[in-house]
Amino acid sequence: MRLIIMGPPGAGKGTQAKFVADHFKIPAISTGDIFRANVTQGTELGVKAKQYMDGGDYVPDEVTNLMVRDRIDQPDAESGFLLDGYPRTLAQVEELDGMISFTGHKLDAVLVLTVDQDEIVQRLLQRAELEGRADDTEDVIRKRQELYVEQTEPLIEVYRERGILIELDGMGEVDEVTQRIFDALDVWPQS
Repeated sequence: MRLIIMGPPGAGKGTQAKFVADHFKIPAISTGDIFRANVTQGTELGVKAKQYMDGGDYVPDEVTNLMVRDRIDQPDAESGFLLDGYPRTLAQVEELDGMISFTGHKLDAVLVLTVDQDEIVQRLLQRAELEGRADDTEDVIRKRQELYVEQTEPLIEVYRERGILIELDGMGEVDEVTQRIFDALDVWPQS
C-alpha cells in the first residue's frame, strides 16, 4: 500500500502512522522525524531545516522533495509506504506524483485526521512539555495551524477530486482512532 496520512500538526498523524505502517508491514516515513534526526546529528540539512522549524515555517520544497525521493527509493519502501508530513504543498503533490508514477505505482489512499483546533493546541503543548521540544511553543503551534490551513488544506480537495481521500475523526482515544482507520481501509478499494 502507498498511503499518505494528513491532518493539522498535533492531530495524531505520527502516532497513527506507526500503527498503520506496522499493520501493512510498510515503512512510516515522517519528514519531521527525518528533519529532527538531521538537526540532532548537526548535518547540513539539519542546520538548514532547524532555522525553518524553530520559526514554525515549512522547510523549502527543494530540500524536502530530495529527502523524500531518497527515502522512498530505499528497498524497504519498494512494496509500499506511509507518508506523514508530506506532501504539504500543491508543488509537493506534483513532485510526489512524479516520484510514484516513475516506479509504475499510484497512491492507494490519503487518510485525513480531523480534530478540534483547541484540542490540537493542548496536545502539542503537553507533548512539548513531555518531550522537551523547543519547537512547540504556543506561538509556533498557532503559526503551524495557520500554515496548514493556508498551504496544506487545499491538498485535501485535490485528493478528494481524485477519489482517494478518506476523512476520519481524529478525536478520542488512540486505539479508537486506529480502529476507525483500519475499518475504513478494510473496505477501501486497493490496487
